[in-house]
Amino acid sequence: MDIVVYHNPDCGTSRNTLALIRHAGIEPHVIEYLKTPPARALLQQLAARAGWPLRDLLREKGTPFKDLGLADPALSDDALLDAVAAHPILLNRPLVVSPLGVKLCRPSEIALDLLPVAPRADLDKDDGTPFLRDEQVAADDPRLAKALREAGLPTEDLSTTAGRFFSFRTLGGTLVGYGGFEPAGGEALLRSLLVKPDRRGRGAGRNMVLLLQRRAFEAGARRLWLLTDTAAAYFEKLGFKPADRADAPPAITGSAQARALCPASAALLSRRIAL
Repeated sequence: MDIVVYHNPDCGTSRNTLALIRHAGIEPHVIEYLKTPPARALLQQLAARAGWPLRDLLREKGTPFKDLGLADPALSDDALLDAVAAHPILLNRPLVVSPLGVKLCRPSEIALDLLPVAPRADLDKDDGTPFLRDEQVAADDPRLAKALREAGLPTEDLSTTAGRFFSFRTLGGTLVGYGGFEPAGGEALLRSLLVKPDRRGRGAGRNMVLLLQRRAFEAGARRLWLLTDTAAAYFEKLGFKPADRADAPPAITGSAQARALCPASAALLSRRIAL
């Protein structure tokens, strides 16, 4: 299979994506895009194949994005392309192209969506945390309900929720945990997140949140919310900030989790989804 990776060797996510593809037995064609940026027409084609507006392929952190005023939604694609041509670092990474599609692989596990066969042996990332593969599960899956009950998390609304739930396993197939989100337009409520006790302490929870954040982004969400009674400090380390319930949108405060299932003392946190 021919796979192209638009790669930045200084980026950990890009390095991890490359390692994951090679772990699957595929040697991709690697383009260091800071040295060889894609032409304007090609970049437009890649965005179209990804099914995303060009703006969603731009990177804010560590780039002149803000200084150039690129957050202005009125800017045309031509203006964005001009900026990328002048500053290739604005192109987010890694962008992966395969016969199965085009995706910005953040987190790096998104590359699994583009591989013909997923690798079946465990592998760790640069930082020692495990690569995970997510698989969507039905809200009424009895294994999900059992795991949530054992973790002391609510299950009463599983039969009525519009939430999307996932199991998370290592590449070798070991179950790590579950998690989900309830989409609500540009917002999403992170929920039902649990890591099995024997898999804690190695960064699996963080990697699960990153994958859930990406899946919520694909569903149209640009802000992620959560309620927690015990883990506010943990989520703040992941970039979430405390929020006042009065400032939360009705789609979040009107959810079953917020109205009845989580205690009134639960902290509300949110973060903008930025890939």
